[in-house]
Amino acid sequence: MDPVVIPILVAAIVVVFLVASSVRIVPQARRYNIERFGRYRRTLQPGLNLVLPVADRINTKLDVREQVYSSDPRPVITEDNLVVNIDTVLYYQITDPRAAAYEVADYLQAIDQLTVTTLRNVIGSMDLEETLTSREEINSRLRAVLDDATGKWGIRVNRVEIKAIDPPHTIKEAMEKQMRAERDKRAAILHAEGERQAKILTAEGTKQKDILEAQGTQQAMILRADGEAKAVELVFQAVHRNNADAKVLAYKYLETLPHLASSDNNTFWVIPGELTEAIRTVTSAFGDQSAAGPSQPAHTGAAAAADAGDTSDGGLPPALEAAGSTVAFDAATAADEAVKQADAAVSDAKAEAAAAKAPQAPGRGRTSVD
Repeated sequence: MDPVVIPILVAAIVVVFLVASSVRIVPQARRYNIERFGRYRRTLQPGLNLVLPVADRINTKLDVREQVYSSDPRPVITEDNLVVNIDTVLYYQITDPRAAAYEVADYLQAIDQLTVTTLRNVIGSMDLEETLTSREEINSRLRAVLDDATGKWGIRVNRVEIKAIDPPHTIKEAMEKQMRAERDKRAAILHAEGERQAKILTAEGTKQKDILEAQGTQQAMILRADGEAKAVELVFQAVHRNNADAKVLAYKYLETLPHLASSDNNTFWVIPGELTEAIRTVTSAFGDQSAAGPSQPAHTGAAAAADAGDTSDGGLPPALEAAGSTVAFDAATAADEAVKQADAAVSDAKAEAAAAKAPQAPGRGRTSVD
């Protein structure tokens, strides 16, 4: 090989090496910190960048996208001296690559330790119940503390979330029993409230039913009373319009007596004292009709007087006089007896009236021709 060619090849290789060393391509969302002779020089932005070969070198490569860091469970003591394990999730983003590389040695470890310390300070002032129900407050206080502390490190903490809060096993069992008791209590309260509402509605329904039934009964009684009043008024007007005397009324009274014992519920019946007077009035009425009629033969009048009994002086048969007293006995027997007595008296009066209306003897009023 020609001795001149060798130096040319070496020079070319050196030139290629220097050119390759001076060109740096940075991907999107990445930042490269450049040091020149061990001192920070600048931060390369995404794209094609030129550096001095041999003198400049890349110290750190950082990702400026938002990143997620999940810490391990850490024990924390609450205000009521209970140890709980808390997992946190941290969302952060590098805003200053130089500060993130040179202001703190390991920013992830620093953020983790700061999170644990802040958690212990915050939860140490809360009891277990408040800790379990105040996640938003804990997150806000953690973010405020971390954002203030990590600002000089070139890191912005966007949000901090508590992933899990694990109390001891015995506390979990107690909490489960408490929740079960609370649910049973609410169920009992709801059941009692339902029964109370049901009883109230039932009572209101019964009340409305009784009121409506009472109103219906009242209206029925009023209508029935109005009907009876109108019927009595019509009967009264008819009696006065027809000028009915005491004899007709006495006869109607006798007709009404059998109905007093017609009900099946009557087990006790009292014969009114006016029964004798009513029978006497009816008898005297038919006796007056007999006296007003034409004269009868002597034998016919005597026979009628014998059949009717001794009633010329207004007296009654002994059976009717005995029945006139107010005596209490069995309802059915008393009604039958009263009907029999009334029928006997009416039959006697009708027989006397028929005898009075009978035609006279043919030989009466004729003159003898001799």
